[in-house]
Amino acid sequence: MLAYLATKSDFIEDAPDIENLVQRDVSQHLGLRVRSESPEYSSWHNSLGNAMFHVVNTSQIPDDAGIAIEYRINGRSLRIDFLIAGVDGEGRENLVIVELKQWTLVQPSELGDCVRTAVGRGIRDVLHPSFQSYSYARQLLDFYEVIDLESIGVHPCAYIHNCDNSSVLVDAGPPYYVSRAPVFLRGQHRELRQHIATRVVTGPGVDLLRRVDESRIRPAKQLVEALGSMLDGNEEFVLVDEQKLVLERVIDVERKTSAGEKAVVIVRGGPGTGKSLIAVNGLVRFSEMQRSVRYVSKNAAPRRVYEVKLKGRRQNAEIREMFVSSDAFRDVAEESYDVLLIDEAHRLTEKGGLYGNLGDHQVAELISCARVSVFFVDEDQKVTWRDVGDVAEIERWAEQYGASTHSMYLVAQFRCAGSDAYLEWLGEVLRLSGDEPSTLHPSDFEVRVIDSPSELRELIFERNRERNRARLVAGYCWDWVSKSNPQKKDIVFEGTDFAMRWNLTSDGSTWMIAPNSVHEVGCIHTSQGLECDYIGVIIGPDLLAREGRLVGDPFARARTDQSLKGFKKAFKSEPEAAYARADRLIRNTYMTLMSRGMRGCYIYCTDQETQDYFRAHIGNQASEPRTGKE
Repeated sequence: MLAYLATKSDFIEDAPDIENLVQRDVSQHLGLRVRSESPEYSSWHNSLGNAMFHVVNTSQIPDDAGIAIEYRINGRSLRIDFLIAGVDGEGRENLVIVELKQWTLVQPSELGDCVRTAVGRGIRDVLHPSFQSYSYARQLLDFYEVIDLESIGVHPCAYIHNCDNSSVLVDAGPPYYVSRAPVFLRGQHRELRQHIATRVVTGPGVDLLRRVDESRIRPAKQLVEALGSMLDGNEEFVLVDEQKLVLERVIDVERKTSAGEKAVVIVRGGPGTGKSLIAVNGLVRFSEMQRSVRYVSKNAAPRRVYEVKLKGRRQNAEIREMFVSSDAFRDVAEESYDVLLIDEAHRLTEKGGLYGNLGDHQVAELISCARVSVFFVDEDQKVTWRDVGDVAEIERWAEQYGASTHSMYLVAQFRCAGSDAYLEWLGEVLRLSGDEPSTLHPSDFEVRVIDSPSELRELIFERNRERNRARLVAGYCWDWVSKSNPQKKDIVFEGTDFAMRWNLTSDGSTWMIAPNSVHEVGCIHTSQGLECDYIGVIIGPDLLAREGRLVGDPFARARTDQSLKGFKKAFKSEPEAAYARADRLIRNTYMTLMSRGMRGCYIYCTDQETQDYFRAHIGNQASEPRTGKE
């Protein structure tokens, strides 16, 4: 969606007042209010009115080249800083993307495709500008029909005009992306000018930008083929029985929903029933049908893990663009997509953004943005105070938008060795089902209460040697002190040799599948929606057994835990209701953690009475440790 659009000659004239003109156009055309005292407003003056003015103020770049500023990619809240369009010496139409940064300090990051720089009041991990620019180019190449059919060239680059740290940004940057989206630093305005001038020799450019903006949005043939080839033969993504039937029913709903109509599909299923598999397969199928489609998840972990599993070792930034956060749909035009597949929909929140204060209701935003929105829901996996994605809420917004509603159910589960008995027992022992807890009898799924945290850790290490598919997780009852000091350990048990860090470091959202992440402890945020062979669960003091019943204690959560943010305020006005809600969220958290394993779950409780409670409800299997590779 176009905001500021002008010829190069008009941009040169506008440069002295460019920040005010862009502020006006962003407000009028994108509906975004940017305050004059904001950093973004200042960046327009510095990066556009100064840095880019000196780059393009030359006869080497034609006066009728087209310039778009803050171009919003259709169907996304992403905005391209600077886009210049024209025709090269061979008569090919081209777009040059320039990602602009005012950074002066840049440091290496442990996270892939990232660097560290000053953001707000601290130093944070951010995407490498080459990756950003390249990903924007892939959006245009892979989803804009006019660019695909007319072979319009798209050339990304980045201009970090206050920084000369080539050792991080260029020399040590991610080679694949830096080679395709070169970085220009302070003092390299002439090199950037030449980069543009060889691709934009003549105009006109404004008409080209308008044609791109008006283009139909659908996946390009190359992307569809790439997705299909990655899924083909990948046994992890094969659908069985009712999973396949549900996907075909979802496709049938989409085919029968005409333009201008809306449909909402709600797919309910417990842990391991295949909700995520259906979503990923749906992503490929709808792409093959030339539909504009995205996989959506509030949690970064499922998005990143499924993206990595799907593409393997290939450097496909375009694949990453198919996996989108639910925070990305505010201010997106209505029906920008044909289909949105919303995994872990129970984790949706009312507001989005880092501080939970942006946009409208996320369920409403998603329904608004798509002709067909498919919500995959398990209400027993709502684990934070902000989670609002329950069935009733989705149905309420569907009615407001006049959407037809379709309900589907998944019953058969393929996690926990397919043991429905284990999941039923887990619901009983956590008192989520309302039934009195029964005794869990031996089955193919191994469940054991472990006597010490060190023994639990060593058992997970042993299991992990088989296929790198064993992980240790815990309730969020220990402060994340290693965030500011990586040398410190977060979870320490006095009198033992157990001292480990939380996982939220170098592996980021891929913790569940990263090669060395078994040496760190996972939490709900990087394990929900994913699975491994064996899961070791440390139950902290937020869940205690007293007199034969489990009692949740929200006050035992770590100070750094944000999942119950809002509880203390609610507790002051309505203590009983607030406590009941927090208690349920704590039980849901452990239900989710304890159902991640495909072959076994090992439990250690920091409280002895709680240890005894779980052990009392597990049969002989608990005392019969398995050895070797089963």
